[in-house]
Amino acid sequence: MTEYLDTDAHGSLQETSKTLVAVARGDREPDVIIRNGDLVNVHTGEVMPGTDLVISEGRIVRMTDTGAVEAGESTEVIDADGQFLSPGFLDTHVHYESSMVTATGFCRGALPTGTTGAFMDPHEIGNVLGLDGIRLLLDEAADLPLKTFCTIPSCVPAAPGFEDAGAVIGSADIEEALEWDDVIALGEMMNYPGVVSGDEEVHDKLAATYETNKRATGHFASRETGAELDAFIAAGISSCHESIRKEEALARLRRGMWTMLRQGSAWKDIPETIKAVTETDVDTRHLLLVSDDTHPDTITEKGHLDRVLRVAISNGLDPVTAIQAVTLNAAEYYGVDADLGALSPGKMADVVFLDDLATVDVSRVMVDGSMVVEDGEWVDEGALPSESEHTAAVHEVFPEWARDTVKLDPQPADAFEIPAPEGASEVSAEVVRVHENQVVTSRESATLPVEDGAVALDGDISKAAVLERHGGDESVGRGFVTGFGFERGAVASTVAHDSHNLLVVGTSDEAMARAAERTIELDGGMVAVDDDGVLAEVPLPIAGLMSDLPLSEVSERVHNLEDAWEALGCDLDSPFMTMSLLALAVLPELRITNRGVVDTVGFDFIEPVGAD
Repeated sequence: MTEYLDTDAHGSLQETSKTLVAVARGDREPDVIIRNGDLVNVHTGEVMPGTDLVISEGRIVRMTDTGAVEAGESTEVIDADGQFLSPGFLDTHVHYESSMVTATGFCRGALPTGTTGAFMDPHEIGNVLGLDGIRLLLDEAADLPLKTFCTIPSCVPAAPGFEDAGAVIGSADIEEALEWDDVIALGEMMNYPGVVSGDEEVHDKLAATYETNKRATGHFASRETGAELDAFIAAGISSCHESIRKEEALARLRRGMWTMLRQGSAWKDIPETIKAVTETDVDTRHLLLVSDDTHPDTITEKGHLDRVLRVAISNGLDPVTAIQAVTLNAAEYYGVDADLGALSPGKMADVVFLDDLATVDVSRVMVDGSMVVEDGEWVDEGALPSESEHTAAVHEVFPEWARDTVKLDPQPADAFEIPAPEGASEVSAEVVRVHENQVVTSRESATLPVEDGAVALDGDISKAAVLERHGGDESVGRGFVTGFGFERGAVASTVAHDSHNLLVVGTSDEAMARAAERTIELDGGMVAVDDDGVLAEVPLPIAGLMSDLPLSEVSERVHNLEDAWEALGCDLDSPFMTMSLLALAVLPELRITNRGVVDTVGFDFIEPVGAD
């Protein structure tokens, strides 16, 4: 289904087609001409040197040899001076909330790196505030130069029966939201066992999606590449971003699935998954490159999709092929290729100026025919609120009820105890092992000592607790985790995918209680403590997920938090993003939710300890 979009200033193609044709005929002067660029032609997979782009009404009218079209008296002429001209980059799977800022902050950071459009799955705020929260985020995004499309969350909560979120989005809610103008698809279907087993509610959501001629996006976290994968795709689900091995990515491509290769702050899959293309001769028309979850300091220091492209190219992908994966392929997948995804007549003039193709060195960014960024700096001052106005602007969008979501009292230290079986001197514990830069965990066993009737810690094993924080039953799940390297203290976070309860990891009950208490006082956020008090904190008052501060300030606080984690003994890359998935009960192999320890392979609860 083709979607026709409005440019902010000029309207849709059907409203401007006569003007565009008049300019193309030469009967009307263009608004803008970009001279002397090397055009990255994603239609043909070639670079066309010495090319001009003629622009009117925010759209490209002609692509010609340099100098072929004369400028009018009021035409703005921009000299590309041999720079590469690329279509604006499109992120086909991203969660704005993971950047710890709202849509305004995300736009401020991502657009200067060449990202001009994003297909956002707002299931993080959806799990806390439901459709009302999603609507707030979309309304904010509607007034920004970054084009935001919504894939409406399909799994809120992600694992019903295994966790408790702040909201439930059922099939009737999805039917309602699919009618919103800014909803373009169904968000990632994480309940892949429900798809494969024929769960009625899951298939009702899929049916509602297909009834509106929209796509259903996927999340097939199983490592299986046979019957279950076929069943998942046979249900109509057309994309997946969960490949972590070459074989998984290749299996999806061969089945016609739009295969999203992910490179986030912590989930660094592309060096392995890109081999599905670079070590074979398969066609790349269904290849997509995505960021998924990206922290603020990653965006401010390393970039957004430009960073993802650099990783793909440095691992052997042809630069033009890589750009196709975030432009034309992306637009075709979501049916917006009538307007986006290429620099050709009729398309919106979203243009990224690159000094170098292989390093994706972004110099300037144009949106709808207007230059908004030069040398990494915003030149359109009216496009976003200033940094001094940022917090007030965010509060106008997100009212107090969206900033008061931690419905939990501070807990005593003994709330974090894990009792041992009566009379036991040591126990056999089920332990979750985290892996650096991977979404998966593994299940291990360890023998732990018992002190005063409670399980004590030993070696590189910490205690983890998930406290229901949405005003429900105040349940607490407790277990053990290893791989972080903590030597002392504790960390806490209300970013705990996907239900976003209060997650605490620590080396002592007292430290865990102290970290939890401070996080509650902040109305949500991330905190690191030691015996002397708080080492660092990142307040996230918007749904307990996002800051009301400017991106630069949030990035600095995240840096301080990283330093605090390191001081506690953890040297993992993006460790608190790894921690945030400890509660996500739709990823293998072992997770901890507010209801307990979950075996996500067998989908059952297990006891964290037993008599040794």
